[in-house]
Amino acid sequence: MILEVAILDVKPDQVAAFESDFSKAQELIVAMPGYLGHELNRCLEKRDRYILLVRWVTLADHTEGFRGSAEYQQWSALLHHYYDPFPTVEHYEEVVLPAS
Repeated sequence: MILEVAILDVKPDQVAAFESDFSKAQELIVAMPGYLGHELNRCLEKRDRYILLVRWVTLADHTEGFRGSAEYQQWSALLHHYYDPFPTVEHYEEVVLPAS
């Protein structure tokens, strides 16, 4: 499993509109091959900052599958104009440590 992590800094006067459009955009991602789940969390200290966590089966499911799809074009049209600055997206894999 791959965890996509994006810190989203939303323009302060557009938080409500962003949340409304995100509720529409999330419908696009849930149907993608390799999608396992997601969550959007708002920062308590900085109310216009969010963290988006998306779980994918493989890295390619996100970077090639979703980002190469028509759904991604709709996603970006709904959401990308809200960000300042544009977010950096990173991908993580679980570290399995031996039991002690």
